[in-house]
Amino acid sequence: MPRFSVIVPCYKVQGFLRECLDSVLEQCFHDIELIAVNDCSPDGCAAILDEYAARDPRVKVLHLPENVGLGRARNAGLPKATGDFLFFLDSDDTLTPGALRAIADRLDEAGDPDVLVFDYARTYWWGGTRRNVLAHVLAEAGDGTFTAADHPEILDLLMVVWNKVYRRDFVEENGFRFPPGYYEDTPWTFPVLLSAGRIAALDRICLNYRQRRQGNILSTTSRKHFDVHAQYERVFAFVDSRAELWKWRPYLHRKMGEHCLDILAKPDRLPPGDKAEFFRRTAELFRRHKPEDALVDGEVALLEGPYAVYRARRQAGRVGRELGRRGLQARDAVGGRLGRGWSGLHGLRPLDPELAVYSAFSHRGVLGDPAAVYRKAREIAPHIRGVWVVRDREQAEQLPPGVEHVLLGSAAYHRLTARATFFVNNVNWPGGLVKRPGSVHIHTHQGTPVKYMGADLLDKPGARYGFDVPQMLRRADRWDYSLVANRHSELAWERAYPCHFTSARTGSPRNDALVDPPQDAGCQFRFRYGIPEDHRVVLYAPTRRDYLRGGHVERVDLARFAADLGAGHTLVVRLHPALVTGPARGLGLAELHRRGVLVDATDEPHVEEVMLASDVLVTDYSALMFDYANLDRPIVVHADDWAAYTASRGAYLDVTAEAPGHVSCSQRELAWLFASGSWRDEESARLRAAFRERFCEFDDGRAAERVVRTLMLGESMPRPSSPAAEVPSPVTGRDALTSS
Repeated sequence: MPRFSVIVPCYKVQGFLRECLDSVLEQCFHDIELIAVNDCSPDGCAAILDEYAARDPRVKVLHLPENVGLGRARNAGLPKATGDFLFFLDSDDTLTPGALRAIADRLDEAGDPDVLVFDYARTYWWGGTRRNVLAHVLAEAGDGTFTAADHPEILDLLMVVWNKVYRRDFVEENGFRFPPGYYEDTPWTFPVLLSAGRIAALDRICLNYRQRRQGNILSTTSRKHFDVHAQYERVFAFVDSRAELWKWRPYLHRKMGEHCLDILAKPDRLPPGDKAEFFRRTAELFRRHKPEDALVDGEVALLEGPYAVYRARRQAGRVGRELGRRGLQARDAVGGRLGRGWSGLHGLRPLDPELAVYSAFSHRGVLGDPAAVYRKAREIAPHIRGVWVVRDREQAEQLPPGVEHVLLGSAAYHRLTARATFFVNNVNWPGGLVKRPGSVHIHTHQGTPVKYMGADLLDKPGARYGFDVPQMLRRADRWDYSLVANRHSELAWERAYPCHFTSARTGSPRNDALVDPPQDAGCQFRFRYGIPEDHRVVLYAPTRRDYLRGGHVERVDLARFAADLGAGHTLVVRLHPALVTGPARGLGLAELHRRGVLVDATDEPHVEEVMLASDVLVTDYSALMFDYANLDRPIVVHADDWAAYTASRGAYLDVTAEAPGHVSCSQRELAWLFASGSWRDEESARLRAAFRERFCEFDDGRAAERVVRTLMLGESMPRPSSPAAEVPSPVTGRDALTSS
């Protein structure tokens, strides 16, 4: 008996079918059967299914003599299923790599619940990907099992069948089946979730929900959308047949009204001439099933009035939104004039020589090199007032106590930037900021460059997608100083930004914490995440890719890597900042963190603390390796797609030939490096020494002081010395580099 029966109904999907089937059959979890139901498809689906069945015994094909529709095709596959759990997969969607293994592990952990709900991502025909906006509902569900009454938010998720797996015995005991017509998932999902005694959640993207450019059934303009009324009649009938479910009537009554009004509001669903009839039928259904204690307010209250009132309210809403849009445009225009006005108004007033403005990572808070300069300025030049620019009020609330700030684009921001003498940033300031004569712009960058930047992107059209290179260079024209940690950076920045700035060989201010850390550096991080004191911490920090829209490519199977490291090790993962809000964390990272397989440190605001808490860095082409080299701890470069990376983005150096340690080109090689102890052998120490000598050239622990004294106070300081001695790692101390 297999663990999963994956039922795939097929109709007019020959262009997507192979990708769907491959996504199931190529999973690392093999204990499955795939039941493909050919719903009398007129295209090549039948031949494709027979081909797959001939070469893989796990595939069973059922050819229906006539087209019965999606719901009934699923029903036809049910008697053939022998697995512990049922998985209904639409034939134009795909499973994500490792999905079945993650689902199986979660089922084992939860003790085979009736239903397991997992996450998904919408994948668009033009290449974009967007995670389910209600993913937090799954994260908040916790580790155990629950009922819909315990966690009613689970009913707010998309009412579809394919984001869940179902215990087959539970389905059979309750006689759940799909009805004919559109919206067939509604009278399946509500009864299933309301009846389930044990539901579990998996906060992991297990399915890619394809958003077709055309051909989506529910986006077809047709009277078939009237089927939704009959589907909700089935839901109400089910609830009415079970007294223990009567309490759900008010919720379902409101949900039905909202769902039907949503269909009515969609421009591509109903023929224009049928909308009034659809509204009337919805209103009749709404009145017929209205419980005595129903709360009718908001938009659903329109169902208690005539269609004319509904239309008038919709039209007024459209007019209001259009006026709001135009108001925002006018506000932005006024804001631009206001900014120019402040510059003009204060143009005759002298700059304030004791005012400095700071920003980091597009106004996200007190971070990176600007933060290090800010803290040092408060220490040795307290007369210089430091003010941070943050992007919104939410970001402002997260600032440390006592940090003075202004909101980007506000009147206070324009007043401040019109008078400030010093501007410190690691990202370009907005284009509307006018540089006044006498002001000093200090650009810190975000580390030593590996990939092409600035003007070098002009020959890399894919990598500069979304970048206006000429505008970028115009903003860089405001720089007075460009901070560098080595001569490689100096050459790269001067080539990438052919502007009139001076390269300042100060070192990277944020790396002062790595060169001269406090004695207990990294201990707080380990304590927060419950990492045992005797564990060796392996930090994995991948960068983003430009050859794939969205930037995220899973180059390492994290669960497997954590297992390969074995006992006494903790794997810590930190994604590139550009991947934080995308689907990358939902593709298993969040779930592995929850299960304690690894630690997700992506949200840690200070990467220096994460580095100090680790004993070894595994990265691909992240600039983090140059910072980490200051610790003189082992580094492993995982470069299995170097050719693709450099072809799409370009690189200033070959990190595989000038690596700070051993290089792996496959996960097997990566595992071997750690199993054999080669990751910290004499050769790795030799490679790291050469790398440090070249790329940590100006990092001597006094970079922030050098910036404040020489560039802000006009004093002199000694030139940076050679790289500092190694910083003892948390576990192995000064013996970290000895051969294993």
